[in-house]
Amino acid sequence: MSDIAQSPFTFGEFTENPEPRCACLLLLDTSGSMGGTPIRELNAGLQAFKEELSQDSLAMKRVEVAIVTFGPVKVESDFQTVDVWQPPHLMASGDTPMGAAITQGLEMLRQRKDQYRANSIEVFRPWVFLMTDGGPTDAWQQAAQMVRVGEEGKGFSFFAIGVEGANMDILAKISVRDPVKMAGLKFKDMFAWLSSSLSAVSSSQPGTLVQIAPPAGWTQV
Repeated sequence: MSDIAQSPFTFGEFTENPEPRCACLLLLDTSGSMGGTPIRELNAGLQAFKEELSQDSLAMKRVEVAIVTFGPVKVESDFQTVDVWQPPHLMASGDTPMGAAITQGLEMLRQRKDQYRANSIEVFRPWVFLMTDGGPTDAWQQAAQMVRVGEEGKGFSFFAIGVEGANMDILAKISVRDPVKMAGLKFKDMFAWLSSSLSAVSSSQPGTLVQIAPPAGWTQV
C-alpha cells in the first residue's frame, strides 16, 4: 500500500487543486424568529454570494465555504471550494443554540486546518462570520473563550452581525471585534461585501496584510 493510501489526511482535492486556501465559516441563525421574509432574504443572499464569488476564477479555487446553522445546530455544508460548493436551502425553526454552533463550527475549522497542514497547503487567515437575530438560548461563555483564544493566536478573524432583534450586548462579549448591526434585511448587500473581501484576500499572498473596505451600505449606525 502506498504512503498516500495509508495517510488519513491525504485528500485528492489537494492534489488536483494545490492552491492556498481561505476558509470561510458561516454560522447562521435559522431559529423560528427568522421565519418568513428573513429566511427568504438569507437564502437569496447565499445564492448571490455563490454567484459573485464564482465571477472570480482565483477565489473559486482558493475560498472554501462551510455553513453551520443553529435552531437546532446543523452542519449544512462542510468546507468546499466555491467551484463545487452549493448554497443550501435554509428553513427556520427552533431556538437559538448559538454557543453550541460556534463550538462545533470552530472545531470543524480546526480539523480543516489540520488537513491543510498535512497536505502542505498554504493558508490565509480563515474568516468566521456569525449572523443572528436574537441571543443565545444555551451557554455561550466557553464559545466566547474559544473566539478570544483563536483571535489572539491569529487562528481566524471572527465577525458578528446582528439583524433586527439581536442581543448586541452578548454579541459584543462573544466577538473581539465590535459586532455590526445590519440595516433591515440587507443580506444580499452583506454577502456582496463578504465576497469582495474574500476575493481581495484570496488574490494576495498568504501572510500579507490586505486592506479590506469597511462595511458600508448594509450596516446601521
